[in-house]
Amino acid sequence: VATQSTWGERCNLPTMVIKTEICAFSEYRIYPGRGQKFVARDGKVHYFINKKVDALFHQRIKPVKLRWTQSWRRMNKKGKSEEQAKKKTRRTAKVQKAIVGLSLDDLKKKKAQKTEIRQAAKDLALKEAKERQAKKVTAKAKAAPKAAAKAATKQAPAAKQQKAAAPKAAGKR
Repeated sequence: VATQSTWGERCNLPTMVIKTEICAFSEYRIYPGRGQKFVARDGKVHYFINKKVDALFHQRIKPVKLRWTQSWRRMNKKGKSEEQAKKKTRRTAKVQKAIVGLSLDDLKKKKAQKTEIRQAAKDLALKEAKERQAKKVTAKAKAAPKAAAKAATKQAPAAKQQKAAAPKAAGKR
């Protein structure tokens, strides 16, 4: 596909540079023959693209509050230049740390083990825990008759003391 080009491009002529000013309010480009120049009392020169901008400037309205100005667009992050400048977010690298009672090497070994081996070790530990629990239950069953006899002897004198302490005078003291 042939592209069309201008006569100046074909002859390798330098492109014409046009001196443009920037509007002091809206920040648009002002080409030659357009806009107004305003010189303040302090000697500061302001260029305005049109009467509307000139009037808004003299009313002291902030360009940041008007949606059509470039300063509002910059403050509210609009436009392509901001999109390209976005920083890429860093992904956090996962770091494995040792747990109390297990070193990092032990942890890596456990992770590398097959699930069947881990399951077998877990079942063995569960079996041992059940055996210990069963021993505790049998030990309590043997000690229970002795404890019941002691409790019965202690309860009898306590009942007598409660009866003696019962008749107290009611009312204000």
